Amino acid sequence: MPTGRANANAITEASYSTNTANALIHLYRAEVGKVTAYRQRLDTTTNWAVVTSAGLASFALGDPNNSHATFLFAMFMNYFFLHLEARRFRTYEIAHHRVRIMERFFYPAMLGDKMDAGWHQLLLGELAKPRSPMSRWDALGWRLRRNYLWIYTAVLMAWLSKLDLTQQKVPVNLRGFVDLARIGTLPGWLVGMGVLVFYTYLIYLAIRATRDYPLEQD
Repeated sequence: MPTGRANANAITEASYSTNTANALIHLYRAEVGKVTAYRQRLDTTTNWAVVTSAGLASFALGDPNNSHATFLFAMFMNYFFLHLEARRFRTYEIAHHRVRIMERFFYPAMLGDKMDAGWHQLLLGELAKPRSPMSRWDALGWRLRRNYLWIYTAVLMAWLSKLDLTQQKVPVNLRGFVDLARIGTLPGWLVGMGVLVFYTYLIYLAIRATRDYPLEQD
């Protein structure tokens, strides 16, 4: 028998005893369960952001006397939810990464495909020292691109609408908006500049986000 075929058989058949195969199958099921659970937790965090934004917008727009600063608070709360969701997303990706390793190497080998036996070390490394395949900043960017930019766009439009309603039939112009953006002793131009810088920062995070998996690069 040729050496190459013998090595392939060693990888696809002899390397997997019944106990080993069962252990890997149970590990796969457990990791898929984690992926499902964290997928639900991600949806829950997004729902919190949507409900909070809608509630604060209803409060601010419901009475002309309510301050437009409510929308700035909504921006802050959504940033808190974004960071919480990014942390959950990184944990989700740890389990997702393990699932992808087994789907790419274990199951093809079980079905007779030729796989490099070194993939076991890749999986062992992930189990011994769990790490997310993406940085915290990339996680923030991806959650922004998937969900939060839409939420922040809605909050921004509601904030501008609040300023417009406050003008009381005064023609809309940039100076009028700047004056109405004043909060207490804070000048309107400073508030407007803060919002502009914050949204520029969010867009930058969304643009720079990457999602590179080591096992997906070949």
